[in-house]
Amino acid sequence: MDAGQNSSILSDAIVILGAAGIVIPAFARLRITPIIGFILVGVLVGPHGLGSLVGQYPWLQWMSIQNGHAIEPFAEFGIILLLFSIGLELSFRRLWTMRRRVFGVGPGKLFGGGLVIALALMLTGHSWPAAAGLGVALAMSSTALVLPISGTSGRVGQNAFAMLLFEDLALVPIIFLLGAIGPAAGEDAVASLTAILMRGGLTILILGLIGWFFLPILFAQAARAKSPELFLSASLLVVIVAALATSNAGLSPIVGALIAGLLIAETEYHGEVEGIIAPFRGLALGVFLITVGMQINLAALAADWPRLTIAVLSVVAIKAMVTAAFLRWARVGRGTAAEVGLLMGSPSETTLIVLGAAVQAGLIATDTAAFWQVVTAIGLTITPLLASLGHRLARRIDTSLTGKAAATGDVPQVLIIGFGRVGQVVADLLVEHDRAYTAYESDIDTVAEAQRRGYQVSYGDAARGNFLDHFVDTRLSAVVLTMDDPAQQLRLIRRLRARYDDIPIITRARDSADAAAQYQAGANDAVPEALEGSLQMAEAVLVDIGVAVGPVIASIHEHRAAVRARILGDNGADGIDGAPRPRAAVRRRSV
Repeated sequence: MDAGQNSSILSDAIVILGAAGIVIPAFARLRITPIIGFILVGVLVGPHGLGSLVGQYPWLQWMSIQNGHAIEPFAEFGIILLLFSIGLELSFRRLWTMRRRVFGVGPGKLFGGGLVIALALMLTGHSWPAAAGLGVALAMSSTALVLPISGTSGRVGQNAFAMLLFEDLALVPIIFLLGAIGPAAGEDAVASLTAILMRGGLTILILGLIGWFFLPILFAQAARAKSPELFLSASLLVVIVAALATSNAGLSPIVGALIAGLLIAETEYHGEVEGIIAPFRGLALGVFLITVGMQINLAALAADWPRLTIAVLSVVAIKAMVTAAFLRWARVGRGTAAEVGLLMGSPSETTLIVLGAAVQAGLIATDTAAFWQVVTAIGLTITPLLASLGHRLARRIDTSLTGKAAATGDVPQVLIIGFGRVGQVVADLLVEHDRAYTAYESDIDTVAEAQRRGYQVSYGDAARGNFLDHFVDTRLSAVVLTMDDPAQQLRLIRRLRARYDDIPIITRARDSADAAAQYQAGANDAVPEALEGSLQMAEAVLVDIGVAVGPVIASIHEHRAAVRARILGDNGADGIDGAPRPRAAVRRRSV
């Protein structure tokens, strides 16, 4: 390695580490995602920014990156570590429960969006093979940007991850299919694809078997040595070997990284591995984001901004609408569908891979691919802005639904009193199923935090005697009480039952004795926390030891119903002072 190469590597390292040291704390203080900061650094220090001035001012080499291709391997490694860490957060059982989303909404979003984009491109004069290649490329969304923003849990994260997982699995078949329909396609294109898929499937099976038996032994030795360095080297060895194995089999290396994460997630060492890998993943992902910014030439954007603006907005709008439509078809709430649609609206880093494959197959010209590469870079840059816009839109949609119900009384509402973690989970599921709710909480700090996260909640003290007068003109479909004060909750149950004879009252109880008192006060369903915690643990144990999910769920419901019946039987079916319990209490199922 000569002195020039050493100098270039050192200057690139200074820029990257300096960006991480400045961008992450600065943007964290401003409560802005560092994703935008890294992309802006790429624009500033890349070949189209300060890098273009090194010839005139040589000292700028220590503040710029002249060769973007030199750091691309580090960027690719960042994506591999990202998929590896995502695998650590999952399990095979959770993936199995997501299969309908992965193979239901996933193909609809990818191929439905690709079809609409392709039709729009054909109307502008593109041939159908070129439009097909561009359509499926632009329909892909960014795993590297979306998942750090949304996560893999919650309403938004679960749906986004399912669609992104399908796209990652479909990447290699898509590349081969583009080659098969291109002018340069060989006669053995289909046979080659079949061979790749067979080798890939065999490789995944072998990785699974080796990992199942070998990984616990490997990490047990690292744990006995009590050496963080050994844990780190073992983790990197596993992810690199898995990525190389799937890559040599013809699949994407990120598939191998995801599988490696899933295998380690099934061991007791996944928490330790996740903590050790996290800093490296964040830095490598930052390198990827810098490479995205380096592709943006501000001078070229200024010269061709009308076409680029129309192209970016068209792609985002089509993908957002198609994604939201398929999510609504899958019975996802309106607000969630809108938020996920906008979050997934921009193209992806894999778009660049598919564009390269389309050029190699002779489907599109090099200058056409260059134009859409710029569109992709812009789309990646605005992904955090789309995420913020989607969150605001979802909040407005959900607020509109509950606001109309409160104003007109036309839509029945669920009244939630107490908006801690339990109340927020109830609200999430109500929104997921398009049910309106209105929530009140007596702790102002909890109200402020929930409102900041997009919940429709107001400050209100249910202990006040006139609190229920707010709902005289409101159609209530149910009342949910999740307060921490058992005595106050009992008083409120009695007041609610005296005012509303037929509205279900669902309450949180600490234990069976607390639940019995709430049933006596007039609750329809009292859910003991201790019981639900033990039932969830029992369910996890039974599923993990191989009992089928269906019988497990049935037995859990039977046990819950038996406990409820015992509580009611021990305390009588009548209400306070011998008054008959409301008919709704008899009709309602246990929760």
